[in-house]
Amino acid sequence: MPARLPVQDIAKGLLKNIATAVKCWLHYTLVTFAWLGVVPVSASCTYKCLFQGSIQPILNLPSDIFSIEAIASDIVQGCFIVGCTLCAFISLVWLREQVVNGGGPQWLEQQPDIGGQNQANQQQPQQAANNDDNAAEGVAAEGEAAENGGADDLNWNALEWDRAAEELTWERMLGLDGSLIFLEHVFWVISLNALFVFMFAFFPYQLGQILMSMLQWNKLVGTSRFDSVFTTILGYLGLTTTLLILHSVGRALTFERSRRFVGMCYIMLKVFLLVILEIGVFPLVCGWWLDICSLSLFNSTLHEREEGFTSAPGTYMFLHWLVGMVYVFYFASFVLLLREILRPGVLWFLRNLNDPDFNPIQEMIHLPIYNHVRRFLLSVVVFGSVVLLMLWLPVSLIKYLFPMFLPYHVQLSSDAPVSELSLELLLLQVVLPALLEQGHTRLWLKNSIKGWCLAVAYCLDLRSYLIGDVAVNDGNLNEDHNAAQENAAQENDDQEEAEVDDDVNIHQEEDEEEDQPLLQDDYAPDEDSDVEMAEDLEDEDEAEEEDEVEEEVPEAVPVVNHPLHAVNGLHPVHQALLNQGQTDFQPYNKTSYFTFKLVLLVIFMCITLFLSSFMCLTIPVAIGRRVMSLYADNITIHELYTAACGVYTCWLICRFMSLVASWVPEGFGAIFTRIQSYAILALKSLVVAVVLLGVVPFLIGLLFELVVVVPLRVPMDQTPVFFLWQDWALGVLHTKILGAVTMMGPNWWLKTALEQIYQDGFRNLNLSYIVKNMLLPVVATLLLSLTLPYVIALGILPLFGFSEDSLHTIVRKIYPTMLAVIVLVSVLFFQLRQFKKLYEHIKNDKYLVGQQLVNYEHKLMRESATQTLTQQTQ
Repeated sequence: MPARLPVQDIAKGLLKNIATAVKCWLHYTLVTFAWLGVVPVSASCTYKCLFQGSIQPILNLPSDIFSIEAIASDIVQGCFIVGCTLCAFISLVWLREQVVNGGGPQWLEQQPDIGGQNQANQQQPQQAANNDDNAAEGVAAEGEAAENGGADDLNWNALEWDRAAEELTWERMLGLDGSLIFLEHVFWVISLNALFVFMFAFFPYQLGQILMSMLQWNKLVGTSRFDSVFTTILGYLGLTTTLLILHSVGRALTFERSRRFVGMCYIMLKVFLLVILEIGVFPLVCGWWLDICSLSLFNSTLHEREEGFTSAPGTYMFLHWLVGMVYVFYFASFVLLLREILRPGVLWFLRNLNDPDFNPIQEMIHLPIYNHVRRFLLSVVVFGSVVLLMLWLPVSLIKYLFPMFLPYHVQLSSDAPVSELSLELLLLQVVLPALLEQGHTRLWLKNSIKGWCLAVAYCLDLRSYLIGDVAVNDGNLNEDHNAAQENAAQENDDQEEAEVDDDVNIHQEEDEEEDQPLLQDDYAPDEDSDVEMAEDLEDEDEAEEEDEVEEEVPEAVPVVNHPLHAVNGLHPVHQALLNQGQTDFQPYNKTSYFTFKLVLLVIFMCITLFLSSFMCLTIPVAIGRRVMSLYADNITIHELYTAACGVYTCWLICRFMSLVASWVPEGFGAIFTRIQSYAILALKSLVVAVVLLGVVPFLIGLLFELVVVVPLRVPMDQTPVFFLWQDWALGVLHTKILGAVTMMGPNWWLKTALEQIYQDGFRNLNLSYIVKNMLLPVVATLLLSLTLPYVIALGILPLFGFSEDSLHTIVRKIYPTMLAVIVLVSVLFFQLRQFKKLYEHIKNDKYLVGQQLVNYEHKLMRESATQTLTQQTQ
């Protein structure tokens, strides 16, 4: 055997690994082509064929394959369609689980009374005899089955079904495990996608077109630029109404299975339309209302907004929806912050989103449509009034008091010495992280709101109502709390009487337990259900009040194992969510002139919101404009950057004042010591910041421009012009990216230094360690990367007699060439290490048995040489 691994073995192992790699590449290429090519293109073709009414897209598919633009658009459209169908399928399954687990509405769960109770009692003896005969026949059948199929029962294993379900993983379904079973999954996905497109897109669209022609809304909807969306929504509304009518017919004809199926379909469409209303329409309305109320803030008109909408309707609608979603999110966050300060029960009219039992989907399932429409209209009024109070009125006052202050400048300025991209990067990388990480904005806002509440409560004598930290006088409780206590006491008495009746009649009720239906005969369907929406609502409310007055204590009913009855269309858990005034309530003292004081409280709140908005719209922008004018005078800058600069300046001032206020109780000696220690820390931080936030980003940005930007953008016959401010701004972004990549990468000296600095923290800043282990090596490496190519091009090569044109070409190409050389050398070293690993892998496959090398001459020769040397030594 040779001393080294034979070349033949290396070649065989190399070819074997290459074959394995090629096989894997072909398989993953097939998987990618199937899931990202066949499935999206088939979905796009199906969609086009259905809505165009022809097979022309399928006939044009062979020619479109050679067109990159056509096939790319089809893939993007198909991916969107597949994503929509997948979301629809998951939503249907999840909604079904919600109905099954949480219970459906009362009108869906109710079982109609087909026969009377007496008829059921008369049939009991005959049913008992039939049951005896059936039992005897069942015993005989079981004996015969045991004789014929006993062997099959012994060989059957129930765990095989679970194992089959467990084997279907994402890797196996997508084909990432190396098998070809995913082709069957691709076929099913294409089929189900075609079915979902037909059921949830094509059929509602066609129904909407029929309704549109019947209502003669074609011209009106055609001018909206979203005629297909409105037509589909109208089709869904017509389909929902049709299902509601069919459910009523099935209920009248006692078609149980059909009635329940139609009811489930109605619930799903109802939830779908309500989700569109809550998540789609409501934020869109808020976004457009914000835009309309802020037109004078930007010196815009409705005609300009109309032109923008006409040029890009989809983008305009999406931006307004996004602004509305942000507004709704921050409004809800503000309400959650208020709940932490105010007394439980003050915000009884708003839903508590922090409640773990709150489930809006269950409310959509159980509550009728008109309740949701009423809540939607109320939300629109509240949110719209807040926009008027905090945006339109302050802007009008600013225009009246400071005519030259408005409008805000939101146009990109091309003549500025500092580009918008640089300011945006500075805003995103410096200002916002500091405000979010060290700003304590939520804490300051909470303290401010709490101080305002305490001040207003002191002035109006409403501390017990607002804050709830005052002892409650029994003789001065509010009427709602007294009524709640009386109702609770009455319920306890009723429960005790029911328990007594249960003890007396328990034997009689045990005999009658099997004859009781799931719902009592006198248990009427939900009066607020969608099935009976045609009745007069006022008469229903009066009837409910009379029933509550004349209500008597019912007799005890034995407990049966079936779902709880719904109350007012909701199951008990979800019904409790609507009674937030009772479940989350704290009593308070009701002072004199209580209603008048509440009106004054609302007026003070509106005035405070108005003044706060006025100050937020003026002070930060004015300060930012003043600060930005120090180095960019007579230049119009985007108000986003001036506002950010002003907010950052105000934050620094407030932060300094809060620190000084926290030091005052400790005395002037402690303040002087603190100032001295913070001054030393500030000097250390200044040194590190100048190098780490100034020099290093500038060098990185300049190197990036020399290596990437200049060779790609500047022609050879032109001289590049460097903007150092932009290089620094881009270098800040690149520095953060390189730092994040370093922390996620393998262990080396820079990662060790960064981890040590992070562990020490800001207060224990070790300047000597930072300079020695991080700043000096990084700066030296960057300076060497910048100066070495320049010295080679203009210092060494002219000595060899190169011409000026050649030197100019070399200077322009040497930086990317040096980068390519470094990358090439790194790749060669990496491949060398990989080849060594492959060599060891081939050697282990051929000679390693268990944990010991066998038939390997190099090992045997080394052992024999060692033994010979040992014998000679002895």
